[in-house]
Amino acid sequence: MFTRRAALVGAAALASAPLVIRTAGAEEAPAQLASAAPVDLSNLPRVKHTLVPPPFAHAHEQVAASGPVINEFEMRIIEKEVQLDEDAYLQAMTFDGSIPGPLMIVHEGDYVELTLINPPENTMPHNIDFHAATGALGGGGLTLINPGEKVVLRFKATRAGAFVYHCAPGGPMIPWHVVSGMAGCIMVLPRDGLKDHEGKPVRYDTVYYIGESDHYIPKDENGTYMRFSDPSEGYEDMVAVMDTLIPSHIVFNGAVGALTGEGALKAKVGDNVLFVHSQPNRDSRPHLIGGHGDLVWETGKFHNAPERDLETWFIRGGSAGAALYRFLQPGVYAYVNHNLIEAVHKGATAHVLVEGEWDNDLMEQVVAPVGLTG
Repeated sequence: MFTRRAALVGAAALASAPLVIRTAGAEEAPAQLASAAPVDLSNLPRVKHTLVPPPFAHAHEQVAASGPVINEFEMRIIEKEVQLDEDAYLQAMTFDGSIPGPLMIVHEGDYVELTLINPPENTMPHNIDFHAATGALGGGGLTLINPGEKVVLRFKATRAGAFVYHCAPGGPMIPWHVVSGMAGCIMVLPRDGLKDHEGKPVRYDTVYYIGESDHYIPKDENGTYMRFSDPSEGYEDMVAVMDTLIPSHIVFNGAVGALTGEGALKAKVGDNVLFVHSQPNRDSRPHLIGGHGDLVWETGKFHNAPERDLETWFIRGGSAGAALYRFLQPGVYAYVNHNLIEAVHKGATAHVLVEGEWDNDLMEQVVAPVGLTG
């Protein structure tokens, strides 16, 4: 049974709207849907994928081994409290329990078939908008489900690149759900794999998905971050902070320090690492301290020639990009949002721990620090 808190509360116009009202936001299915001609895909092979939490990616081939396939995915929407920092908690809404949602990888020309599940213990309606998809608000108009429901959406991946997906139930619910954690990324690889600026094939040894997110945790009259029992309880207070456009936290993969310490990324000298970076809401400026972007698809679109040797690249809010770097020196690298205030004070920092032998030709401490004389 739904409680009072299981209502879409917050804005005055929505205060009395019950949870189960679908018209709280997302576009209804297009009228033309009922008369559309059926598509027979029964001859296509199906490939079932098991999603894994970021920063990792599910098993995949970089070059398509055959013709188009139907890629089957399943994601559960999980509402839960997450700890953003030592003193800050978020009543999060998530895809598969992680912030960001899992990275999905397919090939151009493939089909994506997603089973989206909204378990009965949740309190909110949810859907999914794929920036990689065509029509019906990226699928948002066909996937709005209440707690206790599931839906299956299929779309053709017609464009190669890295694309954001996010929840978009409509109206004021859209930004609230996104900054509460409901965003992720899908990477659509060209069928013959990635190419460099000269059109030559390139491969990566590891792909790491870094999902940057901004959060807006309200404080009480004593300056203490507020904590709520479920998402709707904190809606009004959270929206008040959201409307300032000043985040309380800007983090990588769901929490301050999530990708440092025990969560730091790993690599070896000589490894080609592909960093996929998404930001569904605000602009970002990824930078690898001590390294570069050898090849950077700043807009995330793989049929565009990559830029080379970038120090910092730009990820537009609502998009994803990719950068390939071959590590040349061992040590600790900091991968940051190079708005350094956001990196240091808000939390947008990750570490990459690289093993290998030092190359003095690339860098050498000629004289160690000594005291000044005279």
